[in-house]
Amino acid sequence: MVFKLSQTSLSRLKQVHPQLCIVVMRAIQTSEIDFIVGAGVRTLEEQRENVRQGVSKTMNSKHLPQDDGFSHAVDLWPWVNGDIPWNDFDVFKRLADVMLNSARELGVNMRWGGDWNRNGRSDDERFLDGPHFELVTV
Repeated sequence: MVFKLSQTSLSRLKQVHPQLCIVVMRAIQTSEIDFIVGAGVRTLEEQRENVRQGVSKTMNSKHLPQDDGFSHAVDLWPWVNGDIPWNDFDVFKRLADVMLNSARELGVNMRWGGDWNRNGRSDDERFLDGPHFELVTV
């Protein structure tokens, strides 16, 4: 089955860096899991609230507009049987595999919040952020 992003998801990609948008669009075409764009760009107030609630750990978030005016991060939520399986990390990992493969295919340097150090493991991370994907600048 081929999935498509909803208008809501597409609107959440506004102000997200074009390279990251291209990866998301490629991923939705090849994914075996439907997904939603949960967040793209954030305001300082939204980021402060996320830190306060513990869903983010930094005010130096790549969701905030960067020097080029774009967010360099996006949160994707798997959509399974009409719901987001928040407690099923394996589903987030499967979605991450699709995103990371799409990024490699397109030559985009990206990391996933379930493997910040990009060593292929999630069990050594202090903060797991399964929905989070961000561009890596070199």
